[in-house]
Amino acid sequence: MKKGNGQGKIPPAEKGGSVREFLGHRKFVLLALAITAGLTLLTGLGFLDGIDRAASDAWYQTPRAFDGDIVLVGIDQQAIQELGPYNQWGREIMATALEYLNQSEACRPAVICLDVLYSGRSNPQADKRLAEAAGVYGNVVTACTASYENGFVEEETGEFGRDRFAVRDLETPYAELTEKAVLGHINAMIDTDGILRHHLLSITLPGGEEIPSMALAAAERFRSFHGLPPVERPPADRHGFWYVPFCGRPGDLWESISIADLLSGSISPDYFAGKIVFIGPYAPALQDSYFTSIDHAEAMYGVEYQANAVQALLWGDYRREVGDRPQRLLLFLILLLALAAFWKRSVRFSTVVWLLTAGGWFGLCTVLYRRGIVLHLLWVPMGVTVLYVGCLAFNYINAALERRKITNTFQRYVAPEIVRELLKEGEALELGGRQAEIAVLFVDVRGFTPMSELLEPRQVVEILNRYLTLISDCILNNHGTLDKFVGDAAMAFWGAPLPQEDYVMKAVRAAMDMAEGAVALSRELQERYGRTVSFGIGVHVGPAVVGNIGSRRRMDYTAIGDTVNTAARLEANAPGGTVYISRAVADALEGRIRTTSLGDSVKLKGKKEGFEVLTLDAIVSEKKC
Repeated sequence: MKKGNGQGKIPPAEKGGSVREFLGHRKFVLLALAITAGLTLLTGLGFLDGIDRAASDAWYQTPRAFDGDIVLVGIDQQAIQELGPYNQWGREIMATALEYLNQSEACRPAVICLDVLYSGRSNPQADKRLAEAAGVYGNVVTACTASYENGFVEEETGEFGRDRFAVRDLETPYAELTEKAVLGHINAMIDTDGILRHHLLSITLPGGEEIPSMALAAAERFRSFHGLPPVERPPADRHGFWYVPFCGRPGDLWESISIADLLSGSISPDYFAGKIVFIGPYAPALQDSYFTSIDHAEAMYGVEYQANAVQALLWGDYRREVGDRPQRLLLFLILLLALAAFWKRSVRFSTVVWLLTAGGWFGLCTVLYRRGIVLHLLWVPMGVTVLYVGCLAFNYINAALERRKITNTFQRYVAPEIVRELLKEGEALELGGRQAEIAVLFVDVRGFTPMSELLEPRQVVEILNRYLTLISDCILNNHGTLDKFVGDAAMAFWGAPLPQEDYVMKAVRAAMDMAEGAVALSRELQERYGRTVSFGIGVHVGPAVVGNIGSRRRMDYTAIGDTVNTAARLEANAPGGTVYISRAVADALEGRIRTTSLGDSVKLKGKKEGFEVLTLDAIVSEKKC
């Protein structure tokens, strides 16, 4: 019997191909697991915390209406002007305010919160009067603050660990006021990025006594005053922190009254009847303000922050932040599915998946936030975006490398932040120019040519490179555009290609840095070669045409015009170690630099009689007046 021809068996080539295909899939799975695990790990290392927090704040925190039960009485600029500096106020002023608010049962507020820490004793009569005023109706909550230390606590696992929120001591008001009023702590626990997002519901003293926050004490007494059920406490973590949904931005929503108007009697006491009244600092000089999650740009006064917390407590408008661990697990699964969808797919398909995933996550976060659940807004979109971009970049790696090469080359001439903006513009490399107000600097080595004739070529090159490095660093460190080197001379300008704040000072600062650096460089060259160098520098400010000048095949990004010529002639006339500036520069920085006028004794080619030249002696202040 003859053997078969092998039909039904896997040919060697096919078998090998199947094995390779299998191994290829296995490698893909392992690679996918590694990539998604790595991206997920980044969240645990905190790389996304800053941008995620900022984006979450902007997305979640939106101003809303409030019910009008909260009034802010500010120790504001008006009060300081009328009553004198705050540090000279006696406690009788606050006593008078309390007496006015509590002058009768019919008009008394539900709660009066003193967001001022009256620790220690002052004038005995004023102390006694303030305490008696606080005790008339027992409706005053006064501030106290806790200080913390790292202590050891027992975790839920039974192990002991450090607790950076262990209370060391409590600073309270003087004894008489403490006896008459209710204590409410005013500790503002700021996140590591300097933003206030949470409210500490209460603090527990070493002896076990619980001190509520001022906001919680105010909310509880307000509801009790009006016969309402007790406050349902928000979902706080083991330290007592809960996420605050802010109602308004600084100064937006709360009725604010100057304490000066209150003391003058211009506000009827009936206006405060049954309300929550906060009295506290409301002026920048009093340094009681915080950047909050609803506004990173403008600081919110402490009384406004307390009012926001009280409003949320009265409404029962709470949010629960989902723990990072379950969110990382969900992130890992979503990224794994997204990578499988992106891998070797068309750009159109990948784009659709990316948009649906990112957009769907934003929608989910919005819906859950309204239902009281807070998720990290950017973890999933950023992770999916990284995978999307990574898969696309795999097909365009050569173009990316070329772009990087161009960028790195351009950064040798222009400050990195300017490069980034130019790349956004998309028109930066087009031929043409525009008029702009710029500051121009020229610098040249004095006596370089004679020195080069006495040294070896190697030494000349080394000295020239040291000089050019110093010049470049001074220009780029001060955010200037290095236009060109011409032998041992250099030109730079500020105010273009993008507008710059205080661009004239930046140019002057660069000139001073060069002058100071030349001294150190001269000492070094004297020690090594027995030679010294000095710089002549000229700075002028005025209009110029800035842009890509030349042809399509060869262009330079530069500035042209009389302003440039004038700066060059100032430098040409400046002795070694001297910075010459024009009157236009001096006027732009009036009061911020010290100069010596040379009048029109220095004759500049092409300039008529009367062109004033000044020497730059020193920078008095780099801050605008």
